[in-house]
Amino acid sequence: MTDAAVVNTEAPTTPGPHKSPPRVPFPKVVQGVAFAGFRRWMMRTSIKRYGRVFSINVPFFGRTVMMSDPALVRQVFLASTDDLMNVQPNLSRIFGPGSVFALDGTQHRGRRKLLAPPFHGQSIKNYEKVIEEETLRESANWLEGKEFRTLEPMNRITLNVILRTVFGADGAELDYLRKIFPPWAKLGSRMATLPEPSYTLGRYSPWGRLAEFRRDFDRSVFTLIDKANADPRMDDRTDVLALLLRSRYEDGSSMSRHDISDELLTLLGAGHETTASTLGWAFERLRRHPDVVAKLVKENDEGGSEYRQATILELQRNRTVIDFAGRNVAAPHFDLGDWRIPHGYTIVVNLADLHNNPEFFPNPERFDPSRFVGNRPPAFAWVPFGGGTRRCIGAAFANTEMDVVLRTVLRHFTIETDDAPEEKVHFRGIAYTPKDGGRIVLHRRPTPVA
Repeated sequence: MTDAAVVNTEAPTTPGPHKSPPRVPFPKVVQGVAFAGFRRWMMRTSIKRYGRVFSINVPFFGRTVMMSDPALVRQVFLASTDDLMNVQPNLSRIFGPGSVFALDGTQHRGRRKLLAPPFHGQSIKNYEKVIEEETLRESANWLEGKEFRTLEPMNRITLNVILRTVFGADGAELDYLRKIFPPWAKLGSRMATLPEPSYTLGRYSPWGRLAEFRRDFDRSVFTLIDKANADPRMDDRTDVLALLLRSRYEDGSSMSRHDISDELLTLLGAGHETTASTLGWAFERLRRHPDVVAKLVKENDEGGSEYRQATILELQRNRTVIDFAGRNVAAPHFDLGDWRIPHGYTIVVNLADLHNNPEFFPNPERFDPSRFVGNRPPAFAWVPFGGGTRRCIGAAFANTEMDVVLRTVLRHFTIETDDAPEEKVHFRGIAYTPKDGGRIVLHRRPTPVA
C-alpha cells in the first residue's frame, strides 16, 4: 500500500450536524496491519486525505474515530465518564482486573484518590535521592569516549527507581523482580494490542508465559505485603506499597491484596518503560544539538533548571513515545464537534499528530526547547500524559525522574556532539524508541559539579 493509494480514495464526507466522519475504505485486515505495524505512516497519509478527524475499522478496537484537533481533544478529555469510558480493550488485560485501567466511574475516582498521595508534593521530593543514586550506580560503569546505547541503561535506572520507590529498600524479592520483570515488559508490550485467544494455548505460548510471570509476581508481592504489615516502622515508611496498605476508601475499607498487586504491576509497567524511552530520545536529540547541550550545561553548572524543564517538555512533544489515548463511547451516541459518534465506537486522540501541529508549534519538526522557556505548553495541544480523569497519575513523578537523571548526567559527564544522522523511530509494541538505542559518546568531567 502506497501513500498514493490512501490519497486517491473516496472523497471525504462534508462535516455537518450529526454527520459521520469520513471513513478510510480499505478492508479491515489491511487497516489492522497498517495500524499495528505502520501506524504513524497510516495516520499521516490519512490526515492528508481526510483532515484531522476520520474513521477507521481495525481488529481489536473495531470502529474507531481518529482525531487530533485540540478543540475536539478538549471535548473528549473533559467529557463525562457516563458518556466516554476507558478504551476497550485496554491495558488491564496485561496488568489485571484490579488495575486502575480496568475501572470506570466511581470505582475509578475512588482508586485515583488512593493512588494520588505517593505521586504528589513531598512524596516525589523524597524520591529524588533514589533517582540520583540509581543514575550514579548505573553510570559508574559507562565506557568513556566510546559510543554506546543509552536506552538499556535508562531502562535499568527507571526500573530500579520504580522498584525502590514502590517497595522500599532492596531485598531478595526485589532482586527477583528485577530479574523477571524486563522479559515480561518486553513480551507484554508486544501482546498489549493483540487479541487474546478464547482458548488456552499452553504454558509455552506468549499468553501462557505472561500468566506464569503473573503467578510469580503475585507470590513476590504477597510476601512483600506480609513483611510490610509486620514491619514495626510501617507507619513511618514512605514507599508506595506502605502508603497503599495504610490507605482507606471513604467507607473505611482497604484495597485487597490482589488489587494492590495489580496496581503495583501497573505502576512498574506504565511508570518505567515510557520514561526510559523518553530519556533514550533525550540523548539521541542532545547528541545532534550542540547549542542545546551548551545551554543545559551552563544552566546546570549555575544551579538552574528552567531550560532543562523546557527541554523535557520539548522531548515529549518532538519525540512522543506513546502516540494515542483512547476512549469508548458508553452513551447512546457522542457528539464530537459536528460529528456524531455511535455507541460502542472508540475515539482515539492521535498524540503524535497533535504534537506536530504547526498552528501551535511553528516548525514542529525542529527540536527547540526554547519554545517552552517562559511559556506553558498549550492546553490540549501538548498532552503526552493524556488528559482529563484518566491523565497519567505518575506524570509529575516521570517529569522529576527525567529531570534528576539529566541533571546528574550533566554534572558528571560531557556529551560529545556531532552531525550524525537522526535515529529512526522504532515501535516496541507500546512505546516508540530510538531505533539504534540513543547512541552517544560521553566523557567524564574532571571534577563533577556540586
